[in-house]
Amino acid sequence: MVEHAFFIYFATVTILSSIMTIGFRSPIYCTLALLSTLLHVAGLFVLLNAEFIAAIQIVVYAGAVLVLYLFVLMLLNLKKPEDFVHKQVWIALFFGVILLIEILIGLFKSPLFTKAPLAMTESVSELGNTAAIGFSLFTKYLLPFEVVGMILLGAVIGAMVLAKKVPTN
Repeated sequence: MVEHAFFIYFATVTILSSIMTIGFRSPIYCTLALLSTLLHVAGLFVLLNAEFIAAIQIVVYAGAVLVLYLFVLMLLNLKKPEDFVHKQVWIALFFGVILLIEILIGLFKSPLFTKAPLAMTESVSELGNTAAIGFSLFTKYLLPFEVVGMILLGAVIGAMVLAKKVPTN
């Protein structure tokens, strides 16, 4: 029952803060609402016994990416908006409520409320979450992992070439 209360809390705050992310007019407030969204999604991962993914969610997205967003926003030196909330916030709120209703319907039909034991695969229960992710990443999904590494390497090289100053004569 405690897990249900935590799930409802994390899901509700995630939805509300994601609505605030697109509803606020100020980019700083939007970024702070996005931070709340990412932290509560990490809480949902903890409830799913995916502690490694939750830690990555906090370190990479809530830590590094949002610091980059705030750094860029501070460099842009944006003016303070007149309105605190977008005019389209009511549309976002409407769709957010519909999404919340769908999530609650799915939750009440899930095995969590039927008291059925949740099945774990044998490999995850034997190895642990992090070891199972590493094992499947470097065996079954090795080629896509290497392709993504090459794409990211190309993106880094392209960014360095674009950022290099061209000498003007």
